[in-house]
Amino acid sequence: MLLIPAIDLRAGRCVRLYQGNFRAETRYEQSPRELLEKYRSLGASWVHVVDLDGARDGVLANREIIIELAAQPGLKLQVGGGLRSAKIIHELIESGIERVVIGSAAVERPEEVRGWMRRFGVDRICLALDVRCDRHGPPQVRTRGWQAGTALSLWEAFDLYPAGTLRHVLCTDIGRDGALSGPNLDLYRESRERFPGLALQASGGVRDAADLQALARLGLAAAVSGRALLEERIRPEELRPFLPDASFPASTSATAGS
Repeated sequence: MLLIPAIDLRAGRCVRLYQGNFRAETRYEQSPRELLEKYRSLGASWVHVVDLDGARDGVLANREIIIELAAQPGLKLQVGGGLRSAKIIHELIESGIERVVIGSAAVERPEEVRGWMRRFGVDRICLALDVRCDRHGPPQVRTRGWQAGTALSLWEAFDLYPAGTLRHVLCTDIGRDGALSGPNLDLYRESRERFPGLALQASGGVRDAADLQALARLGLAAAVSGRALLEERIRPEELRPFLPDASFPASTSATAGS
């Protein structure tokens, strides 16, 4: 399983939201470029970048910063937030973005999104299916930066994309996002059982190396983590199994977390 560090952008700054609430924002001092360099030094091969303004408003608001990040060597970017047209997808791919993440449009205009996958290829597009989980029913999909509800369950959203039309899916349990409460293992276990052919990425709740190991045992393709990495809650040597380019000196374990 691959670990993909996350960089969330709002008004040009690195932030984290608590459970998708724009009024519950934590700002971090590192610039987007500094954070990207930090993750590259840890051995990351991919970084997940979200334009939170775009996710909420439908217009890519941090585009210049994202393109600047994409120009840095040695890393591939997976970018989402407000990507709701083939024109924007084309421009981002032409600017060096390796993979784009489609959220609201994936459930609001699935036929159009399937056309984007045929045009750009299934490896260049990842669907973001963000859910609220309730013990009394299936996970329910939310859109528009998690602010709007839908009538779709997660399983119904998956079914909008017949076998062979979709490969990459990022699934976030909104209630776990930014909460450091542990990932929703039951959600990902059932997703894998229902749709074993997908390269599923987990997001929300990762707090330590044990969580990464638990997700890996489920057979997930990747885990996206933001706050735990920003706050250095996982020691660099514990990240090694999940970062293919990791290379730490022998002294790292003695100083990690200090």
